[in-house]
Amino acid sequence: MATCEVCGNEYWMAFEVRTVSGDVHTFDCFECAAHKLAPICEHCQVKIVGHGVEVSGRFFCCAHCARAEEGDQGAEIRDAVGARPA
Repeated sequence: MATCEVCGNEYWMAFEVRTVSGDVHTFDCFECAAHKLAPICEHCQVKIVGHGVEVSGRFFCCAHCARAEEGDQGAEIRDAVGARPA
């Protein structure tokens, strides 16, 4: 049995996540994995669980947050999720 590094739960179905940097993490659920590894939006501070938006090496949860923080460069960001086709 392995122990989750976030909550300390010992679980027979725990899993490992290997990062690009070579770090290995052990979790008992996706919730703990997201809590430990998901980046945080630099505008609204929410955990970015989906694709998110990256501008100049900064991470945001959506185009709205990126536009709010990035000024001129952010103005070019378009969020097409949920947009209706013309």
